[in-house]
Amino acid sequence: MSGKAVPSGVVLLTDRRVARRPLVEVVEAAVAGGVRWVVLREKDLSRAERAALATELRAILAEAGGTLVVAGPDPLGGDAVHLPAAGPYPPPAVGLVGRSCHDATELARLTTEDYATLSPVFPTRTKPGYGPPLHPDGLRELVAASPVPVLALAGIETPEQVAACVAAGVAGVAVLGALMRAEDPTEVAAMLTAAHQPSPATRKKP
Repeated sequence: MSGKAVPSGVVLLTDRRVARRPLVEVVEAAVAGGVRWVVLREKDLSRAERAALATELRAILAEAGGTLVVAGPDPLGGDAVHLPAAGPYPPPAVGLVGRSCHDATELARLTTEDYATLSPVFPTRTKPGYGPPLHPDGLRELVAASPVPVLALAGIETPEQVAACVAAGVAGVAVLGALMRAEDPTEVAAMLTAAHQPSPATRKKP
C-alpha cells in the first residue's frame, strides 16, 4: 500500500440542497470544527459552476492544510477524485482516487484506487430505503476484506456511531446530512471529530 495521504477523520460530503446555509459557509464552518477532507458532489451543476465551487473550497481547505476530493472522474483542475462503484474502470491517473463500494464483490474489483467508502452503514435520511445497512459488524467484516483504507458512509450522525465505525477499523467516516443540516456545523464537526479516536486495534504497532 502506498504511503500517500488518504481521507481520514471526519470527511464532509457536500449537498447544497439539504444545507441550512450557503454551501461555502457550511464547509468553512466544518473546517473550523476540524474537518480536513471534503468531497465535492453537486453533480447537477455545470462543469464551469462546479469548477468555480471547487476553486472556492480548495482555498478554504488550503488554509487549514486540508484536501478537496471531487466526485466523478473529472478532478476539476485538482488531483483527487471519488468514483462511483459503476465506473469508470480503470480509474483515471490522478494523484488520489477513491471509489464507492457496498459489498465484497465491489471491493474485489479495486485496482489502483487509494481508498474506498463502504455504505450504507446505518439507515440514512438522505437516501431512505437505501440498503440494507451494514451496521458495525458488517462493516468490520468488509474492512477486513478491503485491500485499501475504508471510510464508513451513510447515516452517521452521532459520536457513538463514529466510535463504533472506528472500532470496526475504518480510516474515517464520511458525513453528509449531520453537517449539511446542522444549525452549527463547527460544533457538530468538532463533536464528531473528537469521537474519531483510533481504537487500540487500529493503531500502528511501533
